[in-house]
Amino acid sequence: MLFVAAWLTIPAHAQQEDLSVFGYWRIYDGDPATSFYKHLYQRAARQLGEREKAIEKLKTKSDWQQRQLLLQKKMTAALGPFPPKTPLNPVVTGRLDRQDFTVEKLYFESQPGYYVNAALFIPKNKPGKLPAIVYTCGHTDIAFRGEVYQRVIINLVKKGFVVLTFDPVGQGERKDYQDVPGKISGTREHSYAGAQLFLSGVSPASYFAWDGIRAVDYLISRPEVDASRIGITGRSGGGTQATYIAALDDRVRVAALECYITTFDKLLKSRGPQDAEQNLFHGIANGLDLPDFIEIRAPKPTLLIGTTNDIFSIQGFRDAYHEARRAYQAFGQPENLQKVEDDAEHASTRKNREATYTFFQKHLDNPGSGEDQEVDFFSAAELDIIPEKDSANFAKRETLFSLNTKYTTGLLQKRKEHQKGKPLTLKGLRESVIAHSGYETPPAEREVIFSGRILRPGDAIEKYLVKGAGEYYLPVLHLKPKNSNGKSVLWLDGRGKAAALAPGETADQLANEGYDIIAADLSGIGELATGYFQLGDGIINGVPLNLWFAGILTDKSLVAVRAEEIGILADFVKTTAESARVLTAVASGTLTADLLHAAVIDNPFKKMILLDPLVSYRSLIEERIYDPKYMMSAVAGALSDYDLPDLVGALSTQNLLLLNPVDPTGKKISQEKIDVIYGDALRRNAAGQPIIRPDVKPQEVSSAILEWLGK
Repeated sequence: MLFVAAWLTIPAHAQQEDLSVFGYWRIYDGDPATSFYKHLYQRAARQLGEREKAIEKLKTKSDWQQRQLLLQKKMTAALGPFPPKTPLNPVVTGRLDRQDFTVEKLYFESQPGYYVNAALFIPKNKPGKLPAIVYTCGHTDIAFRGEVYQRVIINLVKKGFVVLTFDPVGQGERKDYQDVPGKISGTREHSYAGAQLFLSGVSPASYFAWDGIRAVDYLISRPEVDASRIGITGRSGGGTQATYIAALDDRVRVAALECYITTFDKLLKSRGPQDAEQNLFHGIANGLDLPDFIEIRAPKPTLLIGTTNDIFSIQGFRDAYHEARRAYQAFGQPENLQKVEDDAEHASTRKNREATYTFFQKHLDNPGSGEDQEVDFFSAAELDIIPEKDSANFAKRETLFSLNTKYTTGLLQKRKEHQKGKPLTLKGLRESVIAHSGYETPPAEREVIFSGRILRPGDAIEKYLVKGAGEYYLPVLHLKPKNSNGKSVLWLDGRGKAAALAPGETADQLANEGYDIIAADLSGIGELATGYFQLGDGIINGVPLNLWFAGILTDKSLVAVRAEEIGILADFVKTTAESARVLTAVASGTLTADLLHAAVIDNPFKKMILLDPLVSYRSLIEERIYDPKYMMSAVAGALSDYDLPDLVGALSTQNLLLLNPVDPTGKKISQEKIDVIYGDALRRNAAGQPIIRPDVKPQEVSSAILEWLGK
């Protein structure tokens, strides 16, 4: 059986012998690759179950009003606090004229220097102040310029609504990574830059929502607009953005949310987490589900728009509607929550569009025909906002990356001031690591299944399945030398155990010197590499960041799960290997961060070696073009309390060796940078110092390890 890892390649020579473990056990055939995701789903199901119990207790209007107050706090915690409102400084860059409406092309600043490109569609020959609608577009490279969005916008303006639409981050003229090779530019920017925001402890959704809130600010500043008649609608990713804005901004009187609303239960069971902005920091863990964004609006008019073959589960759509309807009934206005469905895939349909127009006409006091008219579209170029003469200055604008870098600098300064003069203690770090990562002590019971033996000249490889932290198993290989020196090494290789134990690899060379090598695939690696996510903008250059987002939603990081697994494997080695009286741990690549976390929580190892370790989480924030594989071993929000150098500092003794620390692009860093990056953490530690060697050549790694282990 062939297992394909999402972020690694097993060398051809490693495939010459069958080093898989699950292949023998047919009951697990096809299942291991989804084990981590299923583990997270089980956690999410428990958390959603607790929320469901709370919802079931809500009976009266007063009950739901108290719930709405609680939701305000939860949403503020997940999305806020928002920055202060600063001058919008709107600039109109051009106008387009049609027989019955005009279009003003403009941009405004939702934050200082953070420009939002927009187009304002204004009906002609309509006296008095008019109702207005914010239109948020979905995931398309050209944003609102796409004909599917223009059709709705132009129909609305022809029916007498002022319509403001704008470019989301990474779309239209707000792309920030067009200069980067690979699949990053466009809507994937949402997750690429969004992951850095999560690492800083910020929900990317906050930026998307804030752009929309400031769009409402701009709308009501216009003399044509009646500020008491504001609506919002959007489809797909625009449905996400519209959902947030409608829930957070009381000025939005009417909302029509298309092809997005479902429930987390049905989403996680089907397509799984999507782009960064569609996930809230610890959202599910803190009792939030998608129906909450409807219920907080009760009894304001809200239309849910779905399609029966949408990528967002139609059953979840119906479940969300029926739950939210209970809130509207308690308020005595069930007619204010409506839903419409059509038989289609993830698409805009005539039936759904006409239902949208009619809903806005009724609830924004703008009667007329709800018929969907054929319209003449603008070309995408006609709707471009930034003139060529301003493009150079516009390129210098603030971005998600630049704003988050500034935010993180301030965050780290606060942390430094708080920690000033305080010693770095293992106890304090342990508490922070557990709190941020979601680590839980795994069950004491251990199930081990011996699964066969492979003979090699001079040694043998035994195969095991070891029960993990949940209802899944870890595949383990034990390379047993013929002449053991009585010492064992737990080997954690970011490429997978099969690559680690290939003939001629460093682990194999240590076995030739008498070391027992126990190599295992942790969650997300080797035979446990995720096979669940194949589609979506949350997958960046083959790295399933949406799997990382699932951990953020449920407050259970991949690092925590792997730390639990490392502890389980250490126990396994101690109880099964005769040579376990001296146990060393070796981790390479991305798994070095996981080993550091595991050791801070509970260190059973005599010595530890980190090969090519990422130097810091801070470096992931400050590097605009980073390798997303490093994000999978990052703990979202940890930087408020600690970074990887702090973990090194807390563990630093003569029993810790770091070889060739790297930056987030995978490049080795210099001794000078090492002194700066690790310096503060090491100075705060009174114990011995680790050995950090930045210049070891690949052919010298084995000898460097053997020399150090022999001390």
